[in-house]
Amino acid sequence: MLNVLYYVAFAMVSILFVLFIFVLAAWRWWMKKMVKSIGKIILTDSYQENIMELMPGLRHMGIQNMLENSLRAETGDVLHRPLGSSKKWPHLDPITFIPAQTTPFPIDGDEEVDVTVTIGPKAKKPMEIQIPLMISGMAYGIALSEQVRLSLAEAAKNVGTAINSGEGGVMPEELNTAGKYILQFSKTEWSKEEEKIKRADMIEIKFGQGALFGMGGRISPKNLTGRARDVMGLKENEEAVIFDTFFENQTLQDVKDLVEELRNLTGGVPIGVKIGTGGKIEEDLDHLIDLGVDFIAIDGGQAATLGAPPILSDDIGIPTLHAVVRAVEHLEKRKMKGQISLIVSGGLFVPGHFLKVLALGADAVYLGSAILFAVSHTQSLNALPFEPPTQAVWNQGKYKDQFNIEDGVKSAEKFLTASVEEMKMALRAMGKRSLKELSKKDLVSYDELTAKMIGIPYTFDAWEGEQKEH
Repeated sequence: MLNVLYYVAFAMVSILFVLFIFVLAAWRWWMKKMVKSIGKIILTDSYQENIMELMPGLRHMGIQNMLENSLRAETGDVLHRPLGSSKKWPHLDPITFIPAQTTPFPIDGDEEVDVTVTIGPKAKKPMEIQIPLMISGMAYGIALSEQVRLSLAEAAKNVGTAINSGEGGVMPEELNTAGKYILQFSKTEWSKEEEKIKRADMIEIKFGQGALFGMGGRISPKNLTGRARDVMGLKENEEAVIFDTFFENQTLQDVKDLVEELRNLTGGVPIGVKIGTGGKIEEDLDHLIDLGVDFIAIDGGQAATLGAPPILSDDIGIPTLHAVVRAVEHLEKRKMKGQISLIVSGGLFVPGHFLKVLALGADAVYLGSAILFAVSHTQSLNALPFEPPTQAVWNQGKYKDQFNIEDGVKSAEKFLTASVEEMKMALRAMGKRSLKELSKKDLVSYDELTAKMIGIPYTFDAWEGEQKEH
């Protein structure tokens, strides 16, 4: 009996082996035939019938434009693209720092570098932070989940910086968890309770942002679910409304009165305004100076949000680089540099970006997209490959409940710590012991137009000048 089973098994293995050899040989023949057939079709069909028409078509129109136009054709509604503009804006990459190698010399790596920052130095209660990086206003409920907001709040406290509430709800445990808390006073009916205002270390009146500017909006109950509705005080079927203005028939005097009211209510914490940067930034800054603000936050054209109409993200506003240069120059002209703090955001992703903006004259940097991807780190893999990684962090995300707060805290904290250490290393390489020693004089550019626009040396001109001297 065993012999029979042995021979049967041997026969089956032999047949399978023969079939494998046959399939292998046939596969090569079939693949060759298929490639030859497909190749002939591609190389001989007219363009009007050729599938490869997609190549010049997509090169002409672009994959993203084709996709977004298809979505417009499908919904007949305004698109809300996440994560900001994807077009190429003039940015910080052509700018580099000038190292100290012969005189002065670099600073020893063991020496500490002071990167502390004071926001609103003229306020009765200025806000002191240990690093120049703060977490931008990414709203609970409207954008981020409870888990992500709590992770970011604790990480900010652990590294000695501040977190901005954004225009969403403010959870009591978020206030309790955070160290320095910036309450965004938005064009909404929620988050206006006196208790919350008095607990804030800074108040930011939101006029606009880089991806949406001053526009409001309505969020349906199906797109804003869960505990966030209760925190925001919304009824069961009530829309969440973000208004276009703070007051009916609004005037600048109305806002000036609001600034003073908030200053009195808080006992003197810094009161400031956030705006998206437009082509008349100097005029905007003049109005904000006249309001008596302690700080101004400018959000450049590359800034992102949960979702914004592409026309607002792509076709309104000016680049962050241009905005910070013009803002600093105008504050200096008005003799307000050093009295009114300048916070910059929009398209700033890596330590080099952060430090360059500070060298150009910003006092601090808001981090949005960069810290969002950092806090989710490996947890964003929960959504892949069938959903985008942000489904792990949005309040309406399919995988938000799998987000681990403790892991989020560690990831965000490590990102902030590593970024600041890189910035300190660059400061040491420039021979500086303090962020306060950094200025535009420490920058050079290998792009002539960028150098001219900023008012820093162009690398080739500098070299050419040295050659003429010799």
